[in-house]
Amino acid sequence: MAIIVNLDVMLAKRKMRSRELAERVGITEQNISLLKSGKVKGVRFDTLENICRALECQPGDILEFREDEAT
Repeated sequence: MAIIVNLDVMLAKRKMRSRELAERVGITEQNISLLKSGKVKGVRFDTLENICRALECQPGDILEFREDEAT
């Protein structure tokens, strides 16, 4: 299974830069970058909540589940 992070898509839709989102959420721009690249093992619910609030979206707009083609 694979969880795809579509944070870059939502940032583009909202015409917002990573730096602005980081400031609104209260995390570093580096952490936003790691989230965008999908290189994190998890995300705290309060961080996800703050991201959704800042982008005015739902968690499903940011996170997507895709079945692995091999399974």
